[in-house]
Amino acid sequence: MAAPPVNVKEVVSLTSSGINPQNISFTNLTMESEKFICVRETGAANSVVIVDMAQPMTPMKRPITADSALMNPTSKVIALKATVAGTAQDHLQIFNIDTKSKMKSHQMPESVVHWRWISPSLMGIVTNTTVYHWSLEGDSEPQKMFDRTGNLNGCQIIAYRASQDMKWFSVVGIAAGDPSRPGLVKGKMQLFSKELGRSQELDAHACAFSTHQVTGNSAKSQVIAFAQKTVMPDGNVASKLHVIELGAQAGQTPFQKRQAELFFPPEFMDDFPVNMSISEKYGVIYVVTKMGLLFVYDLETATAIYRNKVSNDPVFLACDSPSTGGVYAVNRRGQVLLLNLNEPAVVPFISGQLNNVNLALQVAVRGGLPGAESLVKPKFEQLFAAGDIKGAAECAADSPKGILRNPETIARFKSIPGQPGAAPPLLQYFGICLQRGTLNKIEGVELARLVLAQNKKQLLDTWMAEDKIECSEELGDLLQSVDAEMALRVYIKAKANTKVVAALAARGEFEKMGKYCEMADYKPDYSYLLQSTLMSNPQGAVTIALQVSKMNPPPLDYNTVADLFLQRNMIREATSFLLDVLKEDREDQAAMQTKVLEINLVTFPNVADAILGQGKLTHYDRPRIAQLCEKAGLYMRALEHYTEVSDLKRCCINTHSIDPQALLEWFGTLSMEWALACIKELLVSNPRQNLQIIVNVCKEYTEQIGADAILKLLEEHNSSEGMFFYLGALVATSTEPDHHQKYIEAAAKTGQIKEVERITRESEHYDPEKVKVFLMEARLPDARPLINVCDRFDMVDDLTTFLYQNKMLRYIEGYVQKVNPSNAPVVVGALLDLECDEDFVQNLILSVRSLLPVGPLVEQVSKRNRLKMLTPFLENLVAEGSTNPDVHNALGMILIDSNTNPEHFLTTNEYYDSKVVGKYCEKRDPNLACVAYKRGNCDIELVEVTNKNSLFKLQSRYVVERMDLELWEHVLADDNPHRRQLIDQVVSTALPESKNPEQVSVTVKAFMTAEMPQELIELLEKIVIQNSAFSNNPNLQNLLILTAIKADTTRVMDYINRLDAFNGPEVGEIAVGNELYEEAFAIFKKFDLHVDAMKVLLENLENLERGEEYANKVDLPEVWSQLAKAYLSQDLVSAAVAAYIKAKDTDDYLAVIDVAKRADDFDSMVKYLVMVRKKVKEPKVDSELVYAYAKTGQLAELEEFISQPNATKLDNIGERCFDEGLYEAAKVLFMTASNWGRLASTLVKLHKFSEAVDAARKANNTRTWKEICFACVDEAEFRLAQLCALNIIVNADELEEISEYYQVRGKYEELLSLMEAGVGLERAHMGIFTELGILYAKFKPEKLMEHLKLFSTRINIPKLIRACEEMHAWKELSFLYIAYDEYDNAAGVMMTHPDAWEHVGFKDVCVKVANLEIYYKALEFYLVSHPTQLNDLLTVLTPRIDHSRVVALMRKADHLPLIKPYLQAVQNTNNVAINDAVNELCLEEEDFESLRTSIDTYDNFDQMSLANKCEKHELLEFRRIAGFLYRKNAKWTKSVELSKKDGLYKDAMEAAAQSGDKDIAGDLLQFFIQQENKECFAAMLYNCYDLLKPDEVLEIAWMKGLMEYAMPYMIQVMKDYTNKVDVLVEDKKDRTTEKAEQEKEKVEQQMNQNMYAQLLPAALPAPGMETTGGMNGMNNPGMYGQMGGVQPGMYGGY
Repeated sequence: MAAPPVNVKEVVSLTSSGINPQNISFTNLTMESEKFICVRETGAANSVVIVDMAQPMTPMKRPITADSALMNPTSKVIALKATVAGTAQDHLQIFNIDTKSKMKSHQMPESVVHWRWISPSLMGIVTNTTVYHWSLEGDSEPQKMFDRTGNLNGCQIIAYRASQDMKWFSVVGIAAGDPSRPGLVKGKMQLFSKELGRSQELDAHACAFSTHQVTGNSAKSQVIAFAQKTVMPDGNVASKLHVIELGAQAGQTPFQKRQAELFFPPEFMDDFPVNMSISEKYGVIYVVTKMGLLFVYDLETATAIYRNKVSNDPVFLACDSPSTGGVYAVNRRGQVLLLNLNEPAVVPFISGQLNNVNLALQVAVRGGLPGAESLVKPKFEQLFAAGDIKGAAECAADSPKGILRNPETIARFKSIPGQPGAAPPLLQYFGICLQRGTLNKIEGVELARLVLAQNKKQLLDTWMAEDKIECSEELGDLLQSVDAEMALRVYIKAKANTKVVAALAARGEFEKMGKYCEMADYKPDYSYLLQSTLMSNPQGAVTIALQVSKMNPPPLDYNTVADLFLQRNMIREATSFLLDVLKEDREDQAAMQTKVLEINLVTFPNVADAILGQGKLTHYDRPRIAQLCEKAGLYMRALEHYTEVSDLKRCCINTHSIDPQALLEWFGTLSMEWALACIKELLVSNPRQNLQIIVNVCKEYTEQIGADAILKLLEEHNSSEGMFFYLGALVATSTEPDHHQKYIEAAAKTGQIKEVERITRESEHYDPEKVKVFLMEARLPDARPLINVCDRFDMVDDLTTFLYQNKMLRYIEGYVQKVNPSNAPVVVGALLDLECDEDFVQNLILSVRSLLPVGPLVEQVSKRNRLKMLTPFLENLVAEGSTNPDVHNALGMILIDSNTNPEHFLTTNEYYDSKVVGKYCEKRDPNLACVAYKRGNCDIELVEVTNKNSLFKLQSRYVVERMDLELWEHVLADDNPHRRQLIDQVVSTALPESKNPEQVSVTVKAFMTAEMPQELIELLEKIVIQNSAFSNNPNLQNLLILTAIKADTTRVMDYINRLDAFNGPEVGEIAVGNELYEEAFAIFKKFDLHVDAMKVLLENLENLERGEEYANKVDLPEVWSQLAKAYLSQDLVSAAVAAYIKAKDTDDYLAVIDVAKRADDFDSMVKYLVMVRKKVKEPKVDSELVYAYAKTGQLAELEEFISQPNATKLDNIGERCFDEGLYEAAKVLFMTASNWGRLASTLVKLHKFSEAVDAARKANNTRTWKEICFACVDEAEFRLAQLCALNIIVNADELEEISEYYQVRGKYEELLSLMEAGVGLERAHMGIFTELGILYAKFKPEKLMEHLKLFSTRINIPKLIRACEEMHAWKELSFLYIAYDEYDNAAGVMMTHPDAWEHVGFKDVCVKVANLEIYYKALEFYLVSHPTQLNDLLTVLTPRIDHSRVVALMRKADHLPLIKPYLQAVQNTNNVAINDAVNELCLEEEDFESLRTSIDTYDNFDQMSLANKCEKHELLEFRRIAGFLYRKNAKWTKSVELSKKDGLYKDAMEAAAQSGDKDIAGDLLQFFIQQENKECFAAMLYNCYDLLKPDEVLEIAWMKGLMEYAMPYMIQVMKDYTNKVDVLVEDKKDRTTEKAEQEKEKVEQQMNQNMYAQLLPAALPAPGMETTGGMNGMNNPGMYGQMGGVQPGMYGGY
């Protein structure tokens, strides 16, 4: 049977991918392209499953809740739609799954009824009224495109399509059918034109846009196809397919409108199209219907090609498959079917079964389909024979896959003579091919020959620019002599690499050549290229060499390339090449680096210097290069490369030829020893010339070389100038004293006095003693450096002595007056010691005057007992109005020493320093010292002098009057041995004398601060109790009591009774704080503070009896409240309640409630709460009162209370009663609160089960039902338990718990009864059926199979599978596996457990398994358990199993004969193992006829092995078969020998003839002669006629007397030779004729000059003019304007 033209293949099973069948529907599943399927799973946990069609068994699942989900056609981008809660609006979001990021979101103003991706970056959104487009790019919002038309109102929108140019759009919807035919839904469509802005209403169920190339048109036509199925007025149903053009373009042939019938069989009359797709690849229309029909139509003619049912389940979704040219369809079963053309079968089907050859050719040409060769060739021959040259040319040009566009066709058109006035046939053929597209290589070469012969090269330019000619190397060769540029373009397009490289090299375009070679991955002969380019274009040769160097690995050795340049003295070119090669600076290139430097140092030293300066080469021979650099005068480069100090010393002295800066930097690279050696060399060679360089080097590299080493070197060479210049830079940063010392010495030696003065003045780091000694010894003419040193480092005495002794008095005056007047006292002292003239000293002092520090001067003079000498100076200062304390101090001291009325001075003078003068008076007169100290408030000094001289009365008065707490702290310190004497004087004298309250206050505060309570009490009693001005001072009374509290508690009660002005509340609190409770009670009672007094009694004294007595005495509510709280804290509830009632206090009701509950005194609580409720209306009060009624059993009062308005939380109190077992009270409360669930629970506790069930009905709560159910089960009330359980098990989540409860208690029968009743419920769910199945498996396995057969679709199969495995219900387990499409497991169960096996069922399962290994396990199983039915199983499995493996399996089990029927049935596969097995069985059975048939029919077996076996067989026929096999395997000698051995001479002769070996034939002929077998001799001459030489045969026949037998052979030989001679004669005659025809053809070509122009328009238009007609319908006025056809920048990419 012929193969169908359409392939139907299941590519994915969604259920096998884990998709729930319930979610395989139009609303849950989307497929926007052939890449992804998106499924929304709804239920307890919503999710979205994305099935990648490339990996369908590993779907991607994401927890997403959405109303719709669409995957992008090309990328992992998902669009989600969800309804905004509480509105009719939809929220749209787009997410990138790979990056896990949100790309866009938008909230639509209305509900979205349909949406889809119309391109990878654009979404189409259809609402109830409008159509929007939403771009994925940017932040744009959905843009309105057009409004929906009225015919779509009330329709379910199922499709939205857009044309490729985005100018046409369609919306398709379906609606309920007519009443006359309700089963057929209506299809409505809106077609919208974006350019026209108009819509058209149509009846259609499906549509699709596409493009079609109309013959002769330059642009494709936009078409739409749509299918409609409508009910006609007469009740008949009309089904049509329409194909029409949209927006026909002016100047083009319009597409002819097409219409065809969609034929639906009678059983599909209510079926309708759900999808239409147009294959751009094949140009066909696919129409898929809901019931699974597939229609295939030709797009151009709307001709029906194929119709068949492709799915047994309804199809609800389909999408295009551009990669296969087909369409994907998804049905309700979850099958994803791929429907596409079966390419080998389409053309034969259309031409054969449809008998439409033209359509077959059209489809074959359009889709490039095979099978049209047998159709197109006869048609071509027919047209050619009929003389229809144009038709034949068109047929050849349009032939599928260009099968007729070959040299033979060109030759045939070329052989046709041209007609006068008409274009030659060959040109007509080429013209039609040009209209169709591009000429192939052969056609292009032939056309180029014609064009070039006519000198019309510009036409080739145009055609090549338009890619009308396929370029080839032959075409380039043809053009090379005419236009090298065009030839190069042809070579490039044809990828003729050798020719391209040669052309570019000849043109000197080496860079383009290199880029081309790199792009084309071509490696030319660079050695030849380089040598040929060197002489003509040296720079080009460098370019080639550089390109060679960049290759990996390089085709030429770098040294070889460099030598080629150097041999021609091309130094610059060689250098350029080598530098580019060496830019990576590799170690293995050291020799080349040395070479490039050598050649340049010898020839161009400046170039070598530049190369070395770049520092890019590091691996050359450095000693060699150093020598060359020195010879070339590059001393700096030589220094950089030498490694021996002798070489360095020799080079470095050439400072006249070395850049000083470079030399300076070079010294930084040397070690300390080498640097010093080179510096020494510079000092020795020319110290004056090199001094600047030496100093610069030393300054720059002091840290590396070491300052000490440098200084030592300079000192050794007596270079004072070097020392001065070097240290001049060093001392600015150095802190070494020696450096500064040497710098001062060097400066002094070189006469730099100003520098000596500066450094001595500014430096902080020299040794002043050494410098002083040096300067004194140097005796410089200027003493300022010495003055600087001595002044800065306090050596004024030495300075004064040196200057005085050296008669340099003017420097002494200058120093005192200008340098440092503050040191004048020291100078004066030194001069006095040197017995200088007193007049000089006084004049020196007067010359300084106010700048002179008086204090130090007085000190210096007084130490030498010359103070009176200063009297005139001091008096002069006072007369001038000086207030300097030092001046007045000195005058005071002079007056005290002279005893000239000192007290007047001490009391009246306000400028002297009291401390200084007082100290001066202490040993002379203590009283004068006290006067001075008192005047200056010198507290410590005054205290010390009075203590020392026992002046305590004076001290006490001073301390009291000072009122200074710090002074008090000092004198009252514990370590003061004179404290007692001072206190006595304060108490007895100073304080009684005082009338100032502030003095008293400060004194008391000081005693308190000093923590002297006894002394303070003594002080206060003297002030307060003994009548004084401060006796009634409240503060002092408070202080006295408080001090007694702290220091002497025995006096407190006496003070309380004697004093009345103190602060009672505060003192009382302090007494409490100090645990003086009786005293505190007395204070509070004295001041009528009853609450505080009661607090002391209750909290501190803890005496409830005294408290109750005191409360009765004062009878105040607040006191009773305090007492009540005290009782309550002791858990004396009854007494506390009584006290609270007397106080009428309701504030503490929460505490009373807590204590009463803790004490279980609910009777008292009732009394208290009744009182409280009169004032407080709180839920807490009402609730606790109700609870108290319940606890006390006052149910009547309880019912009465809750019947009245109250704020009680009855449910909460009911729960409390329930928890505490107060069920009767709880019953009353729950009933009043209508809490039926808890009422039911309470009734259960009361064992009132019937009433509990009634309450549960009112509650209708799962928890309540469960509670009652479990209670009834425990009480064996199974009828009521079942009644309750039926209300529970309808909730799937509760089912397992109910079942477990029954099973734990062993109530299996009751549980089965419950579940059997449950399956009949309206709300019965899968869990009930599954649980019943599990229970049957456990307790009644005989009922399980019947249950499975009845309810297999309503059972959770995986769960029941586990139960059957546990209970060993193998037959039922296999049934479940089959029902769940788990055929692998079903087969495994049947094989493992024979009681589950059944032959027919096993066969059905076996063909559906996915794991191929199961096939072979099944064969082993049958081989062991059911060998007689093995062949039957193999028959079923034949298309699926590996025959070689089956044979190996049976051979291993030694049961190969058992499967002989199977082997014979599958031998047509020509499998090696099968053929070997069949042949082996034939050998065993000695069935040579079957063996011969097998080896003749099937050749795929081990022929030599079989031949060896047959050769040894005892039967002749088998040995004959061996010879036959040897012949088939070209073992001619062995075959002939075997045949000769068995006397099978005919076989031997046939083998010799087939071998074609003359030696074998000759040997066999000799054998027959030796055997004297004349008949065989004659037969041998006939069979091996071509292998035997006639002369040898004639010789043998004559010698052996066999001429009679050889005569037929000789006759034949003579006939052959005669025929050959005749052929030669005829061939010579043909060549003569051909030569004449060639001459004639040349004449015809000359006559047909310029005839090629007929391919073009009659007259070419001038630029700017329009024309029509012509080849290809071109109307471009400038098509030939680009001469040469060279496009700008054609080689820019290389």
